[in-house]
Amino acid sequence: QVQLVESGGGLVQAGGSLRLSCEASGRTFSSYAMGWFRQAPGKDREFVARISRTGGRTYYADSVKGRFTISRDNAKNTVYLQMASMKPEDTAVYYCAADADSYYSRAYDYWGQGTQVTVSS
Repeated sequence: QVQLVESGGGLVQAGGSLRLSCEASGRTFSSYAMGWFRQAPGKDREFVARISRTGGRTYYADSVKGRFTISRDNAKNTVYLQMASMKPEDTAVYYCAADADSYYSRAYDYWGQGTQVTVSS
C-alpha cells in the first residue's frame, strides 16, 4: 500500500511559478515510479509528467514541456512538480499517482487527494 499527500497548490498569476510536492508513505519509495496528472472542470484527467524510480528518466506532456519539471528525492519520499511560465490553461486540480511508469491514469494504483492550482490572467 502507498499513501500520497500533495501540497503546494494555490493561486498564481500568469507567467508565475509554483512548486507542488507529493509525500509518499507505505512501501519503499524508490521501488515505484511516480506521475503527475491534472483535471480541469468538465475535462478528463490528463497526464502531465512522470518519473522513473531512480529519477533517471522523465517524460512530459507536450503542453507543459519546457515549463514544468518533475523530480524526486528518494531520501525524503517526495516527488515534486516545479511549474514555471504558467498559463491560465494550467488551472486544474493536480494529482500525484504511484506505482506505474505510464502516460495512462488507469495504470496507476495509488492517488493523492489532489491540490488546486489556479492561474489568473
